[in-house]
Amino acid sequence: MAQPAPTYDLVMLLDPQAQDEARARPLAEARAAIEAQGELLRHAEWGNRTLAYAIDRREVAEYHLLQFHAGTPELLRTLDRSLRIADEVLRFRIVKLKPGVPETPDAPAAIAPSRHAAPEPTAQQPAAQAPAASPGLAADGAGESQAAPGAAEASSDTTS
Repeated sequence: MAQPAPTYDLVMLLDPQAQDEARARPLAEARAAIEAQGELLRHAEWGNRTLAYAIDRREVAEYHLLQFHAGTPELLRTLDRSLRIADEVLRFRIVKLKPGVPETPDAPAAIAPSRHAAPEPTAQQPAAQAPAASPGLAADGAGESQAAPGAAEASSDTTS
């Protein structure tokens, strides 16, 4: 029985300061190469995003995700070579996905927040902020807590 072709992610960071035609050229060439030697599954435009660090003095890049099946290993070499020499491509990465990997989010908001953003509250935080006296405790502090089993273990794992 033949195994299905592996799925690859190609993430491209394009220079937003380049002209529109020049910026579209490497993207169109990558799509054409994938469609000629493989199967394009999806193209998601994630828009302009702030970079974690400057690349070639650029603070922002235009993100694109292309998911595809490679028909031949030559396709990966072709993409690698053409994207390395394109001046409009700040960075790119081709990653082979393992079977069973969940779907990649469509919207840029679903991408991990900035490292400077405030952390979102978790399900465990409200339990940690509960009042000291609870109905399950006796006045002298003896008695069983009404907390769910395993709550103590979960709260002791968090570190600041």
